[in-house]
Amino acid sequence: MIRDMKPVGILMGRLPHGSDLLDSLNQLCADTKVTLGRIEAIGAVQEARLQYYDQSKKQYQELRVKRPLEIVSLIGNVSLKENQPMVHAHICLADDEGNAFGGHLAPGTIVFACEFTLTRLDGPALEREQDTQTGLPLWKEEK
Repeated sequence: MIRDMKPVGILMGRLPHGSDLLDSLNQLCADTKVTLGRIEAIGAVQEARLQYYDQSKKQYQELRVKRPLEIVSLIGNVSLKENQPMVHAHICLADDEGNAFGGHLAPGTIVFACEFTLTRLDGPALEREQDTQTGLPLWKEEK
């Protein structure tokens, strides 16, 4: 599946201190009516909740890091799930000794400071549905 998308605008800003990182990104997309896009962010978190998808069990395993971390990189996309904008993001974080933690961004990651870039895209809608082969909510295949 390949679809042609065109950037039509870029929003930049910062998220509130103490907010939930994923919830804030999802709310940002809902508030600005971005249903198709690309998201990037840098900054720091007070604590993190990450997930790793166990392919054999078809379920997420959780990793919690309850200390301050730098956001080395956050990258993701915005599409629709159940007619609502949904941010799917992966994040890499580092501690004060340079140890890295990474995975699927989950609710429970608390913002210390975060600057984001949200690129709004124009093109055919991408909608998520449950994929029986992987167990993941993936973009619908074109028929």
